[in-house]
Amino acid sequence: MSRSLPVVLSVLVLSACGGGDTTSGVDAPGREESAKTRALDAGAAAIQDKPPIEAINAYLDGFHFYNGRMDAQMEAHHYCAVLNEDLIQCVIYDGSVRDAKIMGVEYIVSGPLFATLPEDEKALWHSHAHEVKSGTLVAPGLPQVAEHALMEKLVGTYGKTWHTWHTDQDKELPYGVPQLMMGFTADGQVDPAMVAARDQRLGIDSAAKRAERADIPAPTLDPGADAWQRGHVYQVPDPTGHAHQPDPPPSSPDPGRNASTSGGQRLSEGEPAPAPQSGH
Repeated sequence: MSRSLPVVLSVLVLSACGGGDTTSGVDAPGREESAKTRALDAGAAAIQDKPPIEAINAYLDGFHFYNGRMDAQMEAHHYCAVLNEDLIQCVIYDGSVRDAKIMGVEYIVSGPLFATLPEDEKALWHSHAHEVKSGTLVAPGLPQVAEHALMEKLVGTYGKTWHTWHTDQDKELPYGVPQLMMGFTADGQVDPAMVAARDQRLGIDSAAKRAERADIPAPTLDPGADAWQRGHVYQVPDPTGHAHQPDPPPSSPDPGRNASTSGGQRLSEGEPAPAPQSGH
């Protein structure tokens, strides 16, 4: 009998052993913390409870792209908490160190819960089956057996992801408006150099993980998800004029920093993205 998701993640917390660090690619402006601020931080840390933070019990590393702009891809570090058997919420960072910047959030639902959503709502969500089966979604620091158990639970789920700080482009502050993100659904979409850089930094092998996960059954995907594949692309227009276009990749990226890339396909310049047909 398969174990429930909360139980699986509890086991994972006990078996986790860390993983390679990824530094933030953003050097945010601002003054260094004063002695007074550090004292206030220390006092708050010692006195105040933080139940929502303490509920975070899983770390996932994967890749996203801007809906409608597959050429703008980036690595995303997810720190997740289980709300119940069918719902997980994750805070997404641009690294795995103390000063990592919050990029956005992702909500993850089970297949049965996703099936209850209105069709227009489903268009905002992406499937996780390819990310799991391809080996590109990983849980750094977990033993292979524990990670495999987690991936068995995630392969049939769906995610809704919004990025609020576009750290692949904005190296100072969170400019512009939130953008809807998507996940990859087939081989040949994600930049292999970006995956290789991540694998080297974290000391993992995505190809080997693909082979290890061959026994995980691929679910039948709900046709409402990954709507961009059918030409239904929703994105939030930015009234600030911020283009959210990918920067050219650096010639020699810092191997310790979060990965992003340009390459692949995109909408035609100035082509508007259609909005959903409901008020959800």
